[in-house]
Amino acid sequence: MSRHHRPRVVVTGLGAVSPIGNTVAQFWERLCAGVSGVDIATRYDPTDMPYVITAEVKDFDPTQHMDAKTAKRTARFVQLALAAAGEAITNSELDLAQIDRTRVGVVIGTSLGGTAEVEEQTLRFEAKQRKRVEPLYLPTFIYNMASCHVAMAYDFHGPNTTPVMACATGSYAIGAAFRMIQAGDATVVVAGGSDAGVTALNSMAFGVIGAIAPPGEDPSRAVRPFDAERRGTAGGEGCGVLILEELEHALARGATIYAEIVGFGATEDAFHLTAPAPDGRYAALAMQRALADAQLAPTMIDHISAHGTATSIGDAAETAAIHAAFGAHAPQIAVSGIKSMIGHTAGAAGALAAVGVVKSIMHQVVPPTMGYATPDPACDLDYVPNVARTMPVRAAMVNAFGFGGQNAVVLFAQYQA
Repeated sequence: MSRHHRPRVVVTGLGAVSPIGNTVAQFWERLCAGVSGVDIATRYDPTDMPYVITAEVKDFDPTQHMDAKTAKRTARFVQLALAAAGEAITNSELDLAQIDRTRVGVVIGTSLGGTAEVEEQTLRFEAKQRKRVEPLYLPTFIYNMASCHVAMAYDFHGPNTTPVMACATGSYAIGAAFRMIQAGDATVVVAGGSDAGVTALNSMAFGVIGAIAPPGEDPSRAVRPFDAERRGTAGGEGCGVLILEELEHALARGATIYAEIVGFGATEDAFHLTAPAPDGRYAALAMQRALADAQLAPTMIDHISAHGTATSIGDAAETAAIHAAFGAHAPQIAVSGIKSMIGHTAGAAGALAAVGVVKSIMHQVVPPTMGYATPDPACDLDYVPNVARTMPVRAAMVNAFGFGGQNAVVLFAQYQA
């Protein structure tokens, strides 16, 4: 079916809480300025820890976004989601008094959920000789609570779901919301990903499989996607949220349209629990499916916000995948590795990248890949090294690839009436 024979879906609101800023404006300004949120951990004691760099959300007060009772009863990943969703809904200027709330869906995914709270409650449980557990323990940490709390906060009664796809979660959530509107199951969807898994245990777990970079002399530049000297990423936290809306509904209410979501593709490597298929063939297939879904030629894509974890295998595989998907056009695409600044925010990574891509389309600016200094023959694309670039951005892609081989790609374009 032709893309224009299905309902068109546009972006009318944005929200972000990130390691470099707790609003979209801060996130975008600092992303373009090359500001890093990577530093030595403060959310756990790094003393005697071999893996000490993280990308933490700073100066976040949940009571600025919800009442004290809700803040006390929610895990941090839920709090970040409520904050980002609140910003996105306000930014969209939806009239909540007039909208049909049975037609508003919520799709907010997570990868690690309330693992920080699980660790804390497990220690308390053992300290109390396994005789007492907090009554609200279960509804605090389980993965669907971000989506459910957002729905309860705004009385939204449309479809509500929580994708869990490791590092592909945020992109898949946006793609699932896109499909939800195309299928006629919702008119508006609050979509994104949220994670807050910065703990000593998680840092150790990611470190022992070679995913965490050593801090070096400058922890803020320890994460260097696509650079020959790349050594890994930093575990991060954050949330990105988009308001996706059926075009006719957006036009009828006079909404500001930031971009159009035009394509979605998903595949599975079925190769390894943590490593991507080295040739990137199924990641390439996800990109090709997103292009086919959008009915866009590869030459229309000006920018890719890469998964770019700064791991040796991952970055080389993604580069191979981009070559396979785009052929001769691949070297012409501006590829940004924003994890160099925000670390790996896990289930939020694709959603924060999507916020960045929509802003790139709005402002015709592409964020840099910071810390890039030494070219790698296995990574031979245009990685926008160290300085943001003003350039035409007609259409842009977000890549997100998760443990277990799950790949999710979403594609945005300038809105054309």
